[in-house]
Amino acid sequence: MAVGVLACLALTLLPGSRSGAGLPTDAYVAAGPADAPSGSGSSAAVVGAATASTRATVTSPPPPPPSAASIPSPSASSPARAESAASSPGRIKPSVSYQGVATSYAAGDGNGACLYGPSGDLMIAAMNHTDYESARACGAYVRVRAANGNSITVRIVNECPLPCAPGQLDLSQQAFAELANPSLGRIPVTWTLLSPATPDTLSIRYKTGSSRSWCGVQVIGHRNPVAVLELRTANGWRKLPRTDYNYFLSADGSGCGGAIRVTDLYGERLTVEGIALKPDVAQPTRVQFARR
Repeated sequence: MAVGVLACLALTLLPGSRSGAGLPTDAYVAAGPADAPSGSGSSAAVVGAATASTRATVTSPPPPPPSAASIPSPSASSPARAESAASSPGRIKPSVSYQGVATSYAAGDGNGACLYGPSGDLMIAAMNHTDYESARACGAYVRVRAANGNSITVRIVNECPLPCAPGQLDLSQQAFAELANPSLGRIPVTWTLLSPATPDTLSIRYKTGSSRSWCGVQVIGHRNPVAVLELRTANGWRKLPRTDYNYFLSADGSGCGGAIRVTDLYGERLTVEGIALKPDVAQPTRVQFARR
C-alpha cells in the first residue's frame, strides 16, 4: 500500500501532469508571478512568460519622440502661421473708446520695444502687454483724455510688460505732464485710435543681418497701424509672421530684396518697389496710408 501511495504521488508531480490544463492562459499570466515560488519550473510559469512575451511584442511602446534638435522649426513660409498672423482682427479697433489708467516712465531717447530708434518727439507711450499684441500696436497714434479734460496724442513705441493691465498706457514723463501733475503718478484715462495728418511717407528698413537667405522687414512712419506685410516671390505674395520686436521675418529668405506689400488696420494695401536689401537703413518710399 505504501508503494502504491508513493507511485500516485510521483505521477501527480510529473512535469507532464495536466492538472491545470483546463485553466485559460490569462489565468496563468495573472496568477503565475503571485503563486509560483521563485525559481519554479512549473508549466504555469513557462506559459505565463511566453504569453507576456507575446503581449509585449503586440503592445510594445511607441518609439520615443524626436529630440528638439531634430524637429524642424516652423518657417515664415508656413501657410497656417502666416494666415494666422494676417487674419487676426487685433484687439485695438477704430472708433472704439478704451478705458484704463495712465502711468509714466523715463523714455530716454524715445526708443523702445518697437525698435524704431531714437526720437526727437517724446510724445510717446508704451502699450500694456495685452493690447501690445506681439507688436501689432507699434506705431499706432492714440488720443488720450484725462478726467480733467486735458488730452494729448501719443505714438506707441514701447511695451509696458505685466503687470500693466489691459487698457493701461505708460506715457513718457513729458506726455504725462501734459495731462496732469506728474506727482499724481497714476490717473484714469480714456483713449482711442487716431489716424493723424502727416506730411511724411512711410519708410522700409531691413534688420541687421538680412540677406537673400534670411531677412527681417520693418515699416516706419506709417499713419495707421500695420496689420500685414508681404513679400513678392516666384509663387506670389507671401505673408510674413511678425515678431514681438516689430519685424516681419522671412526665415528662408524667400522674397527678400523684392517688392513689399503692406496692409493697414483698415485693409488698405500699399505696394513698394525698388527697396534695396540694405540692413539698418531706413529707406523712404513715395506712399502713405490714407487718413481715416
